[in-house]
Amino acid sequence: MRFLSWNVNGIRAISKKEVLGKKDFLKWLKKESPDALCLQETKANPDQLTKEVLEPKGYSSYWSSAEKKGYSGVVTYLKGEPAEVYHGIGIDKFDSEGRVVATDLGEVVLFNVYFPNGKRSPERLDYKMEFYEEFLKHIESVRAKGKGIVVCGDVNTAHEEIDLARPKQNKDTSGFLQIERDWITKLLDAGYIDTFRMFESEGEHYTWWDYVTRARSRNVGWRIDYFFINAELKDKLKDAFILSDVMGSDHCPIGIELDV
Repeated sequence: MRFLSWNVNGIRAISKKEVLGKKDFLKWLKKESPDALCLQETKANPDQLTKEVLEPKGYSSYWSSAEKKGYSGVVTYLKGEPAEVYHGIGIDKFDSEGRVVATDLGEVVLFNVYFPNGKRSPERLDYKMEFYEEFLKHIESVRAKGKGIVVCGDVNTAHEEIDLARPKQNKDTSGFLQIERDWITKLLDAGYIDTFRMFESEGEHYTWWDYVTRARSRNVGWRIDYFFINAELKDKLKDAFILSDVMGSDHCPIGIELDV
């Protein structure tokens, strides 16, 4: 199966933008034709969308939207129907922000997640770190039932110095704080794999660039979007990649090929 993930920074906006030379997002989706496409930061409720965006031809769609209008939100587009769909992680203060939708695909459960950003205030950093901890507990409880775990989305943290262009200048910035980086290490130590690093050990591979400073043209970026899988799926992982030439958002899509 081919899975793609992308923080689109507003699904209504991206559906009208040029994406890889195509007129809009839907034409790009048709061209790529993934088995699953996970979008984050949709910033919309389903009732605000056109029928074509709500459920593109050949796909079913599963949405989690924030109570606050125009904020956060995720959607997973799937070819076929999942066995079950789960919204959130069972904690109201996180689930009210529409950050998680999980789809049971049989052998694996696919978690589409928009992790919190901690830059706004110390309180939001605390919120982010609590979300990290509760989310790990949640996926471990699902894994304990014998399910394979695929986690994708905007994690809002670069793990190692190789994962951002200017690590020294950002060591005190949320998104590269040691406490945030340590959680990713904890996730890996718990038996999860950063899929991209299975295939690429070099730097200068990023998934987010600051709009304000026009950082993308200079490739001054951060790798903060990930696909993680549990170690039991390692032999089924065939590829992991970044689609850095796809425009339309301050993030670019990422993907994996998994033999499930």
